[in-house]
Amino acid sequence: MRKLSFLIWPTISGVLAATFLLMYVPGLLPSNQVTDLFADAKRPVTPTITSVGPASYAGAVDIASPSVVNIYTRTVVPPKESATVTDPSVKPETVPEATPRKKYEGDNLQGRDKVHTSLGSGVILTHDGYIATNNHVIANADEITVALKDGREALAQVIGRDPDTDLAVLKIDLPELPIITISTSNNLRVGDVTLAIGNPFGVGQTVTMGIISATGRNQVGLNTYENFIQTDAAINPGNSGGALIDPYGNLIGINTAIFSRSGGSLGIGFAIPSNQAIVVMKDLIEHGRVIRGWLGIEAQEMTAQLAESFALKENRGLIIAGIYRDGPAHLGGLQPGDIMLEIEGEKIIDGRTSMRQIAQVRPGSQIQIKALRDGEMQDFSVEIIERPTPPTPDAAAAQIPETVPAPQKLPEQPATE
Repeated sequence: MRKLSFLIWPTISGVLAATFLLMYVPGLLPSNQVTDLFADAKRPVTPTITSVGPASYAGAVDIASPSVVNIYTRTVVPPKESATVTDPSVKPETVPEATPRKKYEGDNLQGRDKVHTSLGSGVILTHDGYIATNNHVIANADEITVALKDGREALAQVIGRDPDTDLAVLKIDLPELPIITISTSNNLRVGDVTLAIGNPFGVGQTVTMGIISATGRNQVGLNTYENFIQTDAAINPGNSGGALIDPYGNLIGINTAIFSRSGGSLGIGFAIPSNQAIVVMKDLIEHGRVIRGWLGIEAQEMTAQLAESFALKENRGLIIAGIYRDGPAHLGGLQPGDIMLEIEGEKIIDGRTSMRQIAQVRPGSQIQIKALRDGEMQDFSVEIIERPTPPTPDAAAAQIPETVPAPQKLPEQPATE
């Protein structure tokens, strides 16, 4: 035994060394294992938490809800018209979501006026009683009643309406009105929590919660200047004109429409961003109309086929299909057939975005446009004027824009800017 004792410590040392090598240098042993192609995917990334939401949104509701009002309208319809009166808010697939209507007072009596009622919501924005709502909530109404959360009611005066954005401004005369605080809608992100406050189906003020599903939706087909916030907070008939708020009670949008085949909420609702609503409201209050910039062209969006025919590297831009004589574009040197690629240094992506960008320019301002003409890039300086009131059919026929044949048939109703 003593003869073998001198081998014990070298053996133990060797075993320990081998164990160490196997643990920290596994490549020393041959392996038949297949490489894990999803190794990186199996290492979940821990997201950086930039903010922690509250466990309850009751505080936000307490702040915002007193300034959200119920709106009830009353419209008297002559007998000859009553049979054809329908809710102007209802359109296939995508519908402004407020204003279910009821008929009463003499519906069964021939020759008597009929009374139609509808409902919606609104938001008090000033202490002196200016209220934002949707145009389709109060359109053609003979009488508008505003009901506050505290039980007070008042008849409202229409200050102005803007069908192009589906916004309207009302005014009531009551003391100590609660107002909502307004947050910028420029910094909204998909995934942010939102709360919708309104009067769905006339059941009374209701709050629903969801997230922002998308921003900048502009092909919904509801009005001319679209830049909607999309949310899955439940919005139903009666919510139109109500508030979309953030988790802290600040207004970020005016609820306007839903995408629905049944008339009820399917989790796709649309709201007008607060920044856009405030600009429209200020113009309606100060001028009685919304002042928008106008370029004076009819344009067709670029397609892949047209881009190929013009030898363009990118499938973007607007082809000028027509120019109004003596309009801003005409006086600025643009011609039918030019391809607009940039406005004020921003690349043109689609017609609606460009139309909204031009509309936001104040009349009298100069804008810079880059356009392609005969394969050469050219710069144009154009002075924007106020968008004219849509002409009557006779006046429109006398002002036919100059047009030029295009490689592809132009749309029957090209976007007008």
